[in-house]
Amino acid sequence: MTDTRSKEMTRLAITALEDKKAEDISIIDISEVSVLADYFLIASGSNQIQALTDSVEEKLGRAGYSPKQIEGYDTANWILMDYGDIIVHVFDRENRLFYDLERIWRDGKRIDREDFN
Repeated sequence: MTDTRSKEMTRLAITALEDKKAEDISIIDISEVSVLADYFLIASGSNQIQALTDSVEEKLGRAGYSPKQIEGYDTANWILMDYGDIIVHVFDRENRLFYDLERIWRDGKRIDREDFN
């Protein structure tokens, strides 16, 4: 069962991604199928992958949340941000299609943005 902290972090990350015009944001509740985190956020961008993750890191940082780990920032075709309770994946379009995390995590519960408030 997800908690208030996870939901707050997810809301902040979604807002940060939307502020920088991320495309096709997916929210997957994985709390009942994995111990990795409560939520996966998956988003795409054209060529502003680093700017999207910078926005997430800034917004969550202002709220007192620091990433445990960030992977892929230098190559910037798939950046993974691990915040413990949530994991944010930001892809370029090509790598998002190739890795297809939505299919891999299909046992998780997809949540519509409108339902996540």
